[in-house]
Amino acid sequence: MSKTKLLQPDLVLGDTILGLTPEILTYYHIQGLVLDVDETLVSLQQSQVSQELEQWIKTIRQITPIWLVSNNLSEGRIKRIANTLTLPYLLRAVKPSRRKLRQAVQAMQLPVNGVAMVGDRLFTDVLAGNRLGMFTILVKPIADTAVVDRYYPIHNFEIWLSQILGVSLIVPKFEFTKNDQSLKH
Repeated sequence: MSKTKLLQPDLVLGDTILGLTPEILTYYHIQGLVLDVDETLVSLQQSQVSQELEQWIKTIRQITPIWLVSNNLSEGRIKRIANTLTLPYLLRAVKPSRRKLRQAVQAMQLPVNGVAMVGDRLFTDVLAGNRLGMFTILVKPIADTAVVDRYYPIHNFEIWLSQILGVSLIVPKFEFTKNDQSLKH
């Protein structure tokens, strides 16, 4: 597999995780979700989940199992977030290692290609998911963009480097039609 393919998300959402709708999951035949935590669900400056995220989780868990898999070393932080959302979790994942992702997928008892890895980082989340053969979704960080630009220059460097390597970060345009309850891509 080429370096470009390893870094290429299957879907660039162009929004935070809150923009990942049941219709999009259905369109891509996604049966399970593995979610990154830091900057994907909660900014690093916060340890509480938003009400919008809690509602999103309630909606999405009705159609698919969800696991949290984080590189974070702080069990207290990740456990608090997971418990608030009533979700199983794995920490110290060392992504782009596949080990903890594989463990979450096996716990869901789903085929690996039917599970999406969702995260805000190309060189950890997308790379790990692609290495395992998962469907990968790149989302915008949940943090304020100005904060990300100022305090997380590695994020911008990853985007810049991946584009030099030929990765496409084009956001697809979806059109949801209420009449036939389907997405048009």
